[in-house]
Amino acid sequence: MALRKCGNLFVARLAGQTSRAASTMTVRDALNQAMDEEIKRDDRVFLLGEEVAQYDGAYKISKGLWKKHGDKRIIDTPITEMGFAGIAVGAAFAGLRPICEFMTFNFSMQAIDQIINSAAKTYYMSAGRVPVPIVFRGPNGAAAGVAAQHSQDYSAWYAHCPGLKVLTPYSAEDAKGLLKAAIRDDNPVVFLENEILYGQSFTVSDEVLSDDFVVPIGKAKIERSGDHVTIVSYSRGVEFALEAAKQLESIGVSAEVINLRSLRPFDFESIRQSVHKTHHLVSVETGWPFAGIGAEIAAQVMESDVFDQLDAPLLRVTGVDVPMPYAHSLEQAALPTTEHVVKAVKKSLNIQ
Repeated sequence: MALRKCGNLFVARLAGQTSRAASTMTVRDALNQAMDEEIKRDDRVFLLGEEVAQYDGAYKISKGLWKKHGDKRIIDTPITEMGFAGIAVGAAFAGLRPICEFMTFNFSMQAIDQIINSAAKTYYMSAGRVPVPIVFRGPNGAAAGVAAQHSQDYSAWYAHCPGLKVLTPYSAEDAKGLLKAAIRDDNPVVFLENEILYGQSFTVSDEVLSDDFVVPIGKAKIERSGDHVTIVSYSRGVEFALEAAKQLESIGVSAEVINLRSLRPFDFESIRQSVHKTHHLVSVETGWPFAGIGAEIAAQVMESDVFDQLDAPLLRVTGVDVPMPYAHSLEQAALPTTEHVVKAVKKSLNIQ
């Protein structure tokens, strides 16, 4: 009897460990949890934006937060991006830590003067006397069927500007850990999410579920180790890179996949170390090619010792250099796919 009880106890504990190891979380829930935890942790943190409170957010990222934290911490705004972004920046000047949500970063164009001229430059222009601890967050890049004015990728736009930190999460782990780090940072942070990824579930560890979990800003993550080629991407592009790596494995190609996580600051050292091993490099992004993130990676490669390590030119996989079409077939043709990544890797490795 005692032996049976011990056996049952062991099985129960093993089952519990398996359950914990197999915990999953959507990107949507990860973002919600991050804001909830930081609002509870710091009474200076608050969320404002269109429909974030009573409607629970246009994409339900802030679901339940208004009922839990009330009108002073979760604030619905009128449809005026320049107005509420300005209010948020002013609140940051005064010592609060606002999270300013744009329903889509396409609408941040209405507030770009506040983001660049007020938020990004004030710490420098005040000789370090006025920090601006603010997070601008929302969906970025192409979704589905929303045409040219709602499909732009602002990664390179904002990464171009000194004074901003620019984060681009891929997984639930990225979303929670990076958002918490952004809220705690004393600098303005542009936090570029992806609408297509909101509903995707990812396996997360107990550490990710902890209130104390934070991902360091400026450090890339090796999503998959490999020896033959380095594939560098961020946000939804990481999904294409990982799918391509899986397909390439079937033909004997070992691809290393780097998830940048952060575009500013930029972890070029992780790319350098990987290329010293693989000697081939492919970048993947969903935005336009001209002056994009892949172009910046290429420039830094040319200007460093990494260039001497390459056995083939760096190849870029990007979106097509046109405004996003509305027709479904043309929209698909304007965006990169897993097949494009596989084709680029084969070209780099001279595989027919």
